[in-house]
Amino acid sequence: MTTMVEALPQTATVREVTMNLLRDLGMTTMFGNPGSTELRFLKDWPEDFTYVMGLHESCSVAMADAFAQITGNAAFVSLHSAGGLGNAMGTIYTAYRNCAPLVIMAGQQTRAMLGMDPFLFAQDAASMPKPYVKWSVEPARAQDVPAAIARAYYVAMQRPFGPTFLSIPEDDWDTAVPQLAVRKIYADFVADPAAIDALAAAFDASRAPAIVVGSGVDRDGAANLAVRLAERTGAHVYSSALASRCSFPEDHAQFAGALPRIRTGVVEKLRGHDLVVVLGAPVFNYHIHAEGPFIEAGTTLFQLTDDPNAAGWAVTGTAIITSLRYGLEALLPRVKASPPAPLAVSHARAPVAAGDPITIEYILQSLGATTPPDAIIAEEAPSTHTVLHDYLPMRPGGYFAAASGSLGYGLPAAIGVALAAPGKRVVAIIGDGSSYYGIQGLWTAVEHNLPITFVIVNNGGYGAMKSFSKLFNSKRSPSFDIGHVDFVALAKGFGCEGRRVEHAADLVPALENAHRSAGPILIDVVVESAIKTLF
Repeated sequence: MTTMVEALPQTATVREVTMNLLRDLGMTTMFGNPGSTELRFLKDWPEDFTYVMGLHESCSVAMADAFAQITGNAAFVSLHSAGGLGNAMGTIYTAYRNCAPLVIMAGQQTRAMLGMDPFLFAQDAASMPKPYVKWSVEPARAQDVPAAIARAYYVAMQRPFGPTFLSIPEDDWDTAVPQLAVRKIYADFVADPAAIDALAAAFDASRAPAIVVGSGVDRDGAANLAVRLAERTGAHVYSSALASRCSFPEDHAQFAGALPRIRTGVVEKLRGHDLVVVLGAPVFNYHIHAEGPFIEAGTTLFQLTDDPNAAGWAVTGTAIITSLRYGLEALLPRVKASPPAPLAVSHARAPVAAGDPITIEYILQSLGATTPPDAIIAEEAPSTHTVLHDYLPMRPGGYFAAASGSLGYGLPAAIGVALAAPGKRVVAIIGDGSSYYGIQGLWTAVEHNLPITFVIVNNGGYGAMKSFSKLFNSKRSPSFDIGHVDFVALAKGFGCEGRRVEHAADLVPALENAHRSAGPILIDVVVESAIKTLF
């Protein structure tokens, strides 16, 4: 981050001051879907700024979310009044759950018209995105806009990271205001040393420790420290259920798989461990209710988290509030070395033979065999979740998904990843049902010629809903099938190359060819429609 250039004039328009502020904050890549209430902000676009246009507001937010997570800096999003904000709410909710730092701006009508409920007016705009933004405001005066944008950035970048929101009347941008200097805020923090000592003592006394890693570890760039802790303590390592990032290399000998998303399953998976240490994850992440204990009697649990709210609602154990990197750096020297405990049962599965119809397991195995080692995966295919980590082991920094369960994130998120990590292959694994919420993102991928392999896991409908119906013993449900959709034609309509794969023998060659493509390509893989259990 640089300081404001001294040669700048003492006063300038709100728009000019804002552009200088965004430069100094490192936010020169902007995501949006434009509208008339943003035109004064977008006019005379600076040559050093990049505007990434999405064809739907939800896509723009998802792109910005992944971009911010990769770069580690807040991303700027421009939306169009109440309608644009409403269209984007699903992915704003996901950004909130992903702890993605965003500064989201929506245009508002001219101030002189606000009392007349005009066309494109956003009534009580600052309340609309709550509670899924950390801070929200419509500045009282045009003169307050630059400082409000600065505050939105500072709040978004404080732990837990997350989106903030501003509603800006469209005539504010031409008002003359003083320049605004950027401030520096140091927001990392480390836990109480006595708490770290207590955790170290628990590790030293443990006979069979377990570590549960969540997205917060990877978000802090602390996966290497989690590996060192596991190897030093001999702990088995589990991924938190439905984690949106990978925080431990899943081909490591001590990785024991992902936790289930139901209370009884978590208890069973962690049975036999006398100490459970949860790093950067909820205690615990459940999807469906079950009665019974949260953890086996006699087991001690510690949680390290940078989110005081997660510490507050944790169902059991001792919570230590800390930045994950600082907390692990403080813990490691205090823990005695122990030999690794052998895994009783390997989480890895036997290889799957090629056969028709193509199975979920075979498509994941094929992706594991063909995806370049340094590729980054964006995923939104719920029907794969029970076997995803077994057949396609992830690596830290190489996996992004939605923490919210709200559809529409994965396909446009792959675009944000590709923009933030130029030169890397990006592989988007998207369920056919999920794809309909963000298929417009293909246009942006083509416009920027991004090296993305979009893999549609096509089971002909909403497989997750079919699984839930089976779980709830539903005797009769609406049809969740989705037929007669031509994904190759859809892709070509947006200018993206596409191919349909119906036979297992054709899958690996199609993926290998796609991964060599310089630009985006969509592979529509027809998989078995048999109902898979999600639990």
